[in-house]
Amino acid sequence: MTAGDWRPRLVAVDADGTILGADEEIPAGLAAKLRAIEAAGVPVVLVTGRSWLSAQLVLDQLGLPPSYCVCNNGATVMTYPPLAILRQETMDLAPVVAAVRRHPGVIMAVEAFGEGYLVSQPLPPGGLFELHGEITVVSLEELASTPAARVLLWDPHASRTQFLLFMAELPLKDLQWWIDERANWLDLSPGTAGKDQGLAFVAARLGVPQADTLAIGDGTNDIGFLRWAGRGVALGDAPAAVQAAADHVTGTFAAGGTLAELDKWFPGTGPLPGVVA
Repeated sequence: MTAGDWRPRLVAVDADGTILGADEEIPAGLAAKLRAIEAAGVPVVLVTGRSWLSAQLVLDQLGLPPSYCVCNNGATVMTYPPLAILRQETMDLAPVVAAVRRHPGVIMAVEAFGEGYLVSQPLPPGGLFELHGEITVVSLEELASTPAARVLLWDPHASRTQFLLFMAELPLKDLQWWIDERANWLDLSPGTAGKDQGLAFVAARLGVPQADTLAIGDGTNDIGFLRWAGRGVALGDAPAAVQAAADHVTGTFAAGGTLAELDKWFPGTGPLPGVVA
C-alpha cells in the first residue's frame, strides 16, 4: 500500500500511548497535524477506552471542530462539541455484583456518564485508578441496578492467582474485557461493544468504506480496531500481540511514530488531492 494508490478518507486514533503521552500531553506537532487533516476534509475520530469525561480532556486539548468520538472501548459514540450521544451500549451488572460480593477485596467502579464514577468502596490513594469527575461511594445494590457502559474492577491486595479465580466467576464470555498486566485491574464493556464496532458505526454514518479507514493504536483493546480498519497501524512500543494484528508497525510514541505514519499520507497541511474541504 503506497501513497500513490491509496489515501485514508477517515483517520481513527487511540488516545493514551498513541497521541497522548504519559504526561497527559499531545505533542504540539502531532496535534497540529491532526487538526490540519481535519481541516483538509478528512475526519479525525478519537477511539479510546477512556470514559467520556477523560476523553473530553483529550478532545479539548486537541481542539478539533465538532467531530465524532468513540469512548468506553466502543460502548459509547458521540459528537462533540456540543455533546450529543449517538449510541450507548450497556450491560447487566447483576452477575458482576454477585461475584464482587464473594470477593470483598474487589473494588468496583461504574461510570456515571458525564459526572464521574460510582464505586463500591473508597479508592485507596496512589492506586491504578485514575478516574475523572466526582467519585461517589454507593451500595452494591445500587450498582447492580445501574446500566453501565464501562466497569472497572480492582483488587489491590489479592495475588494474581486469587484475582484470576475471581475473574473465573464473571460472565466474561458475554462481555468485552481487558486486564492490566501491571496489577489486578479488569476493564469490562458490553459484549456488543468494541472499538471496531464503534469505528464501524462512525464510518457508516460518514459514508466511508472500511477499506478507506486508517486506525492507529498501541493497546490490547486496539486489536479488533486495527484489524477492522483498511490500514491498521501499531506503535513500536505496543505489545507483540497488537503488532501482530496490525498491517504495519510504526516507530515508538517517543520517537514520533504516530506523526510519521500520518506524514506518509498527509505530507502537507493544505487541501488534499481529491478531497473537498
